[in-house]
Amino acid sequence: MKYLLFCLLFSFSAFAQTNNQYNLIPFPARFVGQDGQFTLTASTRILVSPATDATVRAVAQTFASQVKAANGLSLAVAPTSTALAKGANISLAINKKLALGDEGYKLTITSGRVTAEASTPKGLFYAAQTMRQLLPLSQSAPLTMPACAITDKPRYGYRGLHLDASRHFMPVAFVKKYIDLMAMHKQNTFHWHLTDDQGWRIEIKKYPKLTQIGSKRAETLIGQYSQNYPQQYDGKPHGGFYTQAEIRDVVRYAQSRFVTIVPEIEMPGHALAALAAYPELGCEPTKAYQVATKWGVFDDVFCPSDKTFGFLQDVLTEVMTLFPGKYIHIGGDECPKTAWKNSAFCQELMKKNNLKDEHELQSYFIRRIEKFVNSKGRAIIGWDEILEGGLAPNATVMSWRGTAGGIAAAKQKHAVIMTPGETCYLDHYQGNPATEPLAIGGYLPLDQVYGYEPTPAELSPAEQNYVLGVQGNVWTEYMPTSEDVEYMVFPRAIALAEIAWMPKGPRNFEDFAQRLKNHLPHLNPIPVNYAKRLFDITATTQPNEQGQLQVKLSKLDSDSQIFYTTNGKEPNERSNQYIGPITLTKTTTLRAMTPTGGQLTQTFTLHKGKNKSYTFATPTGNKSDPNSTKLTDGVRGETPRDRRQWVNFFGDMDVTVDLGDVTSVTKVSLNFLKVILDKSFPPTSVSIAISRDGQDYKEAIDQPVKYELTGPWDILPVVADFKTARARYVRIRAKNAGVCPNDHPNAGEKTYFATDEIVVE
Repeated sequence: MKYLLFCLLFSFSAFAQTNNQYNLIPFPARFVGQDGQFTLTASTRILVSPATDATVRAVAQTFASQVKAANGLSLAVAPTSTALAKGANISLAINKKLALGDEGYKLTITSGRVTAEASTPKGLFYAAQTMRQLLPLSQSAPLTMPACAITDKPRYGYRGLHLDASRHFMPVAFVKKYIDLMAMHKQNTFHWHLTDDQGWRIEIKKYPKLTQIGSKRAETLIGQYSQNYPQQYDGKPHGGFYTQAEIRDVVRYAQSRFVTIVPEIEMPGHALAALAAYPELGCEPTKAYQVATKWGVFDDVFCPSDKTFGFLQDVLTEVMTLFPGKYIHIGGDECPKTAWKNSAFCQELMKKNNLKDEHELQSYFIRRIEKFVNSKGRAIIGWDEILEGGLAPNATVMSWRGTAGGIAAAKQKHAVIMTPGETCYLDHYQGNPATEPLAIGGYLPLDQVYGYEPTPAELSPAEQNYVLGVQGNVWTEYMPTSEDVEYMVFPRAIALAEIAWMPKGPRNFEDFAQRLKNHLPHLNPIPVNYAKRLFDITATTQPNEQGQLQVKLSKLDSDSQIFYTTNGKEPNERSNQYIGPITLTKTTTLRAMTPTGGQLTQTFTLHKGKNKSYTFATPTGNKSDPNSTKLTDGVRGETPRDRRQWVNFFGDMDVTVDLGDVTSVTKVSLNFLKVILDKSFPPTSVSIAISRDGQDYKEAIDQPVKYELTGPWDILPVVADFKTARARYVRIRAKNAGVCPNDHPNAGEKTYFATDEIVVE
């Protein structure tokens, strides 16, 4: 049966390419396309049983409003009757006999009528969202839905999307829009990150200074964290918080979309905003704590005193009156132990409770909070650091530092939500970092998101049952506006929505991409500032049999053509059409485009060292160049934003390139990164030498590398000119800068340097 459904998915998606039909995301569990279509008119009614509860009527009204907004047609909601049920109408009906769970539904569309059945209003809501996606976008064309039969239910019960409102405050209107987009794609859990070092965003009546003081920071870091040394700030106050009335309003709104909100109140770390308001909660009560103005992890954390626990219990009591869902997220991540190690109170507390180290003290903290939350009939979720020192008895683990935490928790029979950074962190770059909006780092393209399998294969079938689902995380350090959030989140969150809903089994990205391409226009009327990286072009290089460089172009948007130029001019549909690898014979800037908006501009550096082998005299001490290829692959590192192309050296550099034969060498050059705050110091000196036999290096050029420590990050070139030399071997030696100076935040720690592309001319 699974094989049949998989084939159907491909066949109907192919049909959809020309007919704009069945471009459903997430794709249903069981689907059969049929002939014909149902036409909606002004006389069409949305029928609900007169005896049904108000929630079903609300589902019908929500669907009617969505059709009105997208298609301009007003549909009336009416009680069903024998006559109306036989007419050309849409019926929403509760059927308790359906064995599809709380969120499953059956949807049957014929030319004569539409029938949606579910055992709960939630299932009917998801049936309505499927119908919403089946409708065309045009308000001028006939409003039709293609005939089909769908039996659908989700794979995971937890399908989440996170939003950090602490680093940058997000207005209520956008939060509601975010919830709408989640519901449209059948995600059911909104993880609302409300407190952190950079701002406390929720009103707590008993502690007004949390918002009077803790919701405001004096200024915000300019640029990427390590971009400037010393760091620069904008001098502009940033603040904002949600009143309890606003939160109740958002909760009601989410409930109408069957989205449960999980609030997060960070503890014991990420607490600076709270400590700025109430310093007596820290390990240094007389310290003048300030709301953080930059990103990162801070040593100032909650002190595990009775006063702190009383405060947190009061806060959580008010939070639980606002949010009716089962879960309260209590953070638990990135909690430095420095303050606890230096606190006489904490050390005495550890002795009193037979805690062997500060990790067990953190477990003591989490267990005490969990006991209180459990006493109120709720449960806690924590980031996977709550595993350290022993896991609280009933805690659910959110695995973000890879999958190891989730695997460990499931093996201990604890519920797990998978959200590993490498596949679920939507604050990472999704396209070329040199041209994308500034982000925290990392690289997570759309196809990598879609390729993620949330249930680890390392778990037994019984252990796999502890995996509740999957969540996308959105940290807003570099997203100051809601438009920035939309750009980073969509459509990657849509890919996560599909893998959380569809049954386990093979997935085909090309099929998903085609449906997504036709689905994205549905976001335009909302509107959503989604990224168009689906249409991007990427380039890889390879040598041909003659040793020439070939460039292969590829794209996720598989059905569009690529046009390119190699003369620096802007490509268009009259330029060369790409049909196979492009052979380059000299250094070339390749520019390419697709009619759907894909673009590529990339320079390929051809030189005598291109694709030549090289050796390290000493181990590099890192994994940045495991195959010894990056330094001569013809692709230069473009920006400090993207470290994938750069090779790191944590000691001195001693690399020898073998050109294969004795040849003329007139110039050797390479670049070094300068990112002082990240401990990436350019080398103090570079020696470049050449040799015919690999033994006698007579012609050597030694030069110091001079630069200012202060200022923005940079790329520093080093060039050695050889007039009429001939050589087979090129040796580069570079001297590490040693340790960070006394005024550096990491004073005394070892520096490293990063380099790329040894160009031999």
